[in-house]
Amino acid sequence: MFDLIAENIEDYCKVHTSDPDVLLYQLWRETHLKTMNPRMASGKLQGMFLTFIAKMMQPQKVLEIGTFTGYSTLSFAAGMPASGHIDTIESNAELEDFILKYFQHSPCPENITLHIGNALNIIPQLAASDYDLAFIDADKEEYAACYELILPKMRKGGIILADNVLWNTKVVEEVAHNDKDTKAIVAFNKKVQIDPRVRNMLLPFRDGMMLIEKL
Repeated sequence: MFDLIAENIEDYCKVHTSDPDVLLYQLWRETHLKTMNPRMASGKLQGMFLTFIAKMMQPQKVLEIGTFTGYSTLSFAAGMPASGHIDTIESNAELEDFILKYFQHSPCPENITLHIGNALNIIPQLAASDYDLAFIDADKEEYAACYELILPKMRKGGIILADNVLWNTKVVEEVAHNDKDTKAIVAFNKKVQIDPRVRNMLLPFRDGMMLIEKL
């Protein structure tokens, strides 16, 4: 992931951000020790951002596309009411045991349901509707398709967060003809921008975070 701000500024922000709890620290450490792409985990700054979003919204239903090792899931859970529930979808079955180990040690493991498989197949099968909050952070080529499946399941005023929408700053550069991921992110950003069903804001936070409100 490309750093949009100077490293010393990011370090300063981290120093002046509350530390995650012990479980998230352990998850972060083991993610770096045992996975090939540990930077896919949300980490301290983004994790706390997600916790604050959950604290402000107090969502009863959250849908997450792209669990990875569960850092973002547990960050949401840390800010949610005890009655809230998270459906989180991860395509990599090899991560299932890793994820569940940490979910089971969370304060309310019964409030998190992990779905293993392709999000495009799983989202239509979810019984829940009227989600308050959703987070898209998975296969970039599937962002637009996931968005179309998620939006009808959101309540009016619900918020969708989409991560990595600046994609290493490649969205403002000439896109290589074979760069499918960048093309997909550019198309997704354009799609959201002209969609009359939503109101949106793109934040230059980490690798870009799109906030989308269903109108």
